[in-house]
Amino acid sequence: MKKKYTPTDRLITKITGWISVFIVAGLAVWGGLTLTRFYKYEQTNDAQVQEYVNPVISRAGGFIVAVKFEENQEVKKGDTLLVIDSREYVLQQEQTQAALQKARAQLKVLESNTHTTEKEAASARAQVSADEAKVWKQKLDYDRYEKLYNEESATKQRLEDVKATLDVNESNYRSSKDAYAASVSKIGDIQAEKTVVQAEISRLQALLDRHKLDVSYTVVTASYDGRMGRRTVEVGQMIDAGETLAFIVNNETDKWVVANYKETQIKDMHIGDHVKIVADSYPDQEFQGTIISLSPATGSSFSLLPPDNSTGNYVKIVQRIPVRIRIDGKRKDIDVLKLGMNVNVYAAKKHSHG
Repeated sequence: MKKKYTPTDRLITKITGWISVFIVAGLAVWGGLTLTRFYKYEQTNDAQVQEYVNPVISRAGGFIVAVKFEENQEVKKGDTLLVIDSREYVLQQEQTQAALQKARAQLKVLESNTHTTEKEAASARAQVSADEAKVWKQKLDYDRYEKLYNEESATKQRLEDVKATLDVNESNYRSSKDAYAASVSKIGDIQAEKTVVQAEISRLQALLDRHKLDVSYTVVTASYDGRMGRRTVEVGQMIDAGETLAFIVNNETDKWVVANYKETQIKDMHIGDHVKIVADSYPDQEFQGTIISLSPATGSSFSLLPPDNSTGNYVKIVQRIPVRIRIDGKRKDIDVLKLGMNVNVYAAKKHSHG
């Protein structure tokens, strides 16, 4: 019995045929583009977007009294992020400031004492000169009366009076010299004490500068323009110096891609070569990049436990070489690429024609 096809069957057959043609044509085009891409480019999908992510670390400990940012917030260089209770640091600063003022006052007193003692020394020096002159004159008188006495022209009593006056003058001369030496020695003592006080002032000034730094550390600011990451602190929390409080992504540096190419793919890659980058999140948008460095070793060589192929259990595995690629373009155009995004990288092959 001959089977008859209804018009509906013929229509379905025709539609199915055309759909098959379109599918085959589409597969052919896709296959052709894929083959062309494999011929023209060295590509890898083992690549991620990278940026500098730095921790926000407190340089002072204490209770947090204010948090001035939220997660994912844009911040500018110098913006306040956190405020730590600074009262203890301020008190330390004021104590050191008072001690420094006291030491400076002591130095002024010593300088005044130095001037006074120098005047006393000058007076003692003048007295020494005066007493020296008296001794010299009295010595001449004694010599003269001694000759007169030997010639019986002067009495012994007169000679004894002149000798007594000479002895008194010599004693006064020795006393004034001792007083002058004591004044000079006192000046030396004051100078030594001034040196000690000046050293103490230097120490206290350095300590005061340190306390001022400690006070400034209680206000944590953004070191550069960036975007805040995860926030892990709240008001009232007690923190220690050196504790990580948040993370900030640096907006002032380039973005780059680390593409892990197979070792069989990098023979024609050089620093300065241009590449294409396509993110999984934006498959219809193409970004441009420039190779800025190739790793000096395979990725596995930098691992915690590098492979040791001398153990006898050797299985050859194609290694990968990290290639660093700067993402070119204006910051606002490439900001859609976020840290850690997966991307596909296409580096043009250099075909030789013999």
